[in-house]
Amino acid sequence: MNWLWPRRRILPIDDRAWSSLCAGLPLVACIPQHDAALLRERMAQFLSEITISGARNLQVTDAMRLQVAVQACLPIMHLGLQAYDRFSEVILYPDEFKVQRRIDLTNGTVAELEDVLLGEAMSGGPVVLSWPGASVASSDRPDTNLVIHEFAHKLDLADGEADGCPPMSGQQRSRWTNLLLQAFDEFNAMIDRVEAAIPGNVDPDSAQADPWYAMLPLDPYASTDPAEFFAVSTEKFFVDPCSLQAEFPFLHDEYRRYFGVDPRLWQPGQG
Repeated sequence: MNWLWPRRRILPIDDRAWSSLCAGLPLVACIPQHDAALLRERMAQFLSEITISGARNLQVTDAMRLQVAVQACLPIMHLGLQAYDRFSEVILYPDEFKVQRRIDLTNGTVAELEDVLLGEAMSGGPVVLSWPGASVASSDRPDTNLVIHEFAHKLDLADGEADGCPPMSGQQRSRWTNLLLQAFDEFNAMIDRVEAAIPGNVDPDSAQADPWYAMLPLDPYASTDPAEFFAVSTEKFFVDPCSLQAEFPFLHDEYRRYFGVDPRLWQPGQG
């Protein structure tokens, strides 16, 4: 299927703009020249076809659009923009945002919950991001990347299912699913061991337990379900590939084949 994407103003990604992005985002600073050229091409397409708008009076600048685009396009450098679940807008909030949820309980009643989020990817809809979390200036967790995480969900949702597996052929899908679930099970076993090691006087849901969870190779949120495991491990693949390869070498190799890149070669001294 050939989608008819709306055409929008193309922002220039000249050498000066690219140098500014590289200075603020270490994971693209050492990308080889041929990969950098392809990334800039993808960014130009992204910015011409996707609206990036602000909520709650947030004024979105061209520099902000470039920062979102460079991170969103890393996973689809070789896949192309059509690999994402179809959408036409990225919405930036000036801070975290609240989402109302309805959950059907087992007793037949419905619970109303309010989630406070930094990002959300909606099936067939926009990607919503907190700007402080999406900005390349955010350095609270250099081993994570909010934009890559949410756009990994867009890859996953492209076939309508949030199951941790983007659209692919039957044989490849079977191998992918087996490898992903194997890594997911291994990670949950790690979670169990960490939680067993937390002293009884420490609340595992409190900040006091953070030193134990910090020993994990991925954010504990990856244990939620296979879809979140895919999103979190995709972040890791791009921002800390050597660690992912050390802990889950079979999954790293599968991601390398799927994304068509090896971010280990982008590390300082490797380009």
